[in-house]
Amino acid sequence: MAAAAEGVSAGPASRARTGSFLQSEEAKGYTLISAPFLYALAMLGLPVVVVIAHSFWTQTYLTVDRTFTLENYRQAIFEPIYQDLLFRSLWISLTVSVLTVALAYPVAYFISFHGGRHKNIWLFVITVPFWTSYLLRVMAWKVVLGYNGVINSALMGLGITTEPSDAFLYNSTAVLITLTHAWVAFAILPIFVSLEKVDRTLIEAATDLGDGPMRSFLRVTLPLSLPGVIAALLIVMIPTVGDYVTPKMVGGTDGVMIANAIQAQFGRAMNKPLGAALSVTTMIAVCLMAGGAVLALRAAVRALR
Repeated sequence: MAAAAEGVSAGPASRARTGSFLQSEEAKGYTLISAPFLYALAMLGLPVVVVIAHSFWTQTYLTVDRTFTLENYRQAIFEPIYQDLLFRSLWISLTVSVLTVALAYPVAYFISFHGGRHKNIWLFVITVPFWTSYLLRVMAWKVVLGYNGVINSALMGLGITTEPSDAFLYNSTAVLITLTHAWVAFAILPIFVSLEKVDRTLIEAATDLGDGPMRSFLRVTLPLSLPGVIAALLIVMIPTVGDYVTPKMVGGTDGVMIANAIQAQFGRAMNKPLGAALSVTTMIAVCLMAGGAVLALRAAVRALR
């Protein structure tokens, strides 16, 4: 009877705890984010699942064979042409990210520490390039850096270059310049936000303790603004690997990237499974490179301190 009494008393208590949880702020929070979470999962997760599924199939013209195979990954990983394109894309992406952050940090630092009451005006000026489409900005650089652009036309007119492969800026260098210009504004904003959160009294304390401007910057400002630097690095690194418009416009044969091969497989080549395998391989490689870059950046900042 005692056990029965305990069971009876435990039932209402359990229901009371359940009811209190459903009425708690935690449950309300879960309810609030459930719809956006499911929407994001459907819009972001399902396409990735579809791409991964396609990567294990084969296709002959319009006929898709859903038999499981790893042949697409064998080609994507071990074929020399795809290896070269992937390594070139990763190198270009990493270089563009480093150049972009290196150019963006001084601008963000100036606006944050010396912008004064004109900070909003400076930020407004930085967003002006966003008023035009990305394609128009790339086309503008094509006029300057393309094979028939201003620079290469002048060089060919002087007899310095005669073939597209010999053009001074019709290669990966032109891709680097164009991508750096296109993404530098995206890097300024997160770095600026991170610098705005730096407590100025900490910098004053470092100065009072004998640190000079450079030492206080390396020991206080840079480490505290590291989240913004990492955000800027990732914001630039991830999309540039998948850019196929810029290489096609200004890159020539030496500036082609892995995204151009993926676009060709989904387009003219009509081999979506191989394109999906290339996409998955590139995603994994970018994740590894981004993680390594973040760890290396943190280690470098700790060493500078």
